[in-house]
Amino acid sequence: MAMSLEAAAEAFREAMREAVRRYSLWYLVDGALLAAAGLVAVIYPALASSGAVVLLGWLLIVSGLLRGIGLIGTSQVPHFWLQLIAVGLAVLVGILFLRDPNQGLLPIALLLLLFFLVEGMSKVIFALSIRPLPNWAWVLASGIVGILLALLLWTRLSSPTVWLIGILIGVQLIGEGAALGFLAWELRRRPPAGIADTSA
Repeated sequence: MAMSLEAAAEAFREAMREAVRRYSLWYLVDGALLAAAGLVAVIYPALASSGAVVLLGWLLIVSGLLRGIGLIGTSQVPHFWLQLIAVGLAVLVGILFLRDPNQGLLPIALLLLLFFLVEGMSKVIFALSIRPLPNWAWVLASGIVGILLALLLWTRLSSPTVWLIGILIGVQLIGEGAALGFLAWELRRRPPAGIADTSA
């Protein structure tokens, strides 16, 4: 019984590795775009508060759509529903930013906290699923960063500010983008045989 479960788990992990390798170009593009959006989110709110809320709203919507496209064909993996919820939260918070930029930040901060937490958990599960692909630890680290950002935002819920939210969103996007980019770059450098060897 134990052997059959172990064999099934290894077969699942191998399927995950192959799926990531097959879509490595998309992961690379996705990672680059997320990292670029993260840099904008960090820099712009720190320089000017005017229009920062609108910018953050669009960044969240675009990054959510990028994640959504990245989920195509992955409905059978365990992190799918967590990722889908994270996509929905990102788009929802982005729409709330655009709908009324002058509204109170507390409801948005609460949704962002939930987004960071769900996104972090999904990345941890994803990383453990694709292990030991090259650079899988970067994906794990990005998930841990997301969870830590949720905890940090929780400590600042009494007085959330646009610049703080912008920096937290930026750090999350940069971390996720860098992790996906490193993973995809290494996979594209290695032939399928090299990947098979890493799982031995």
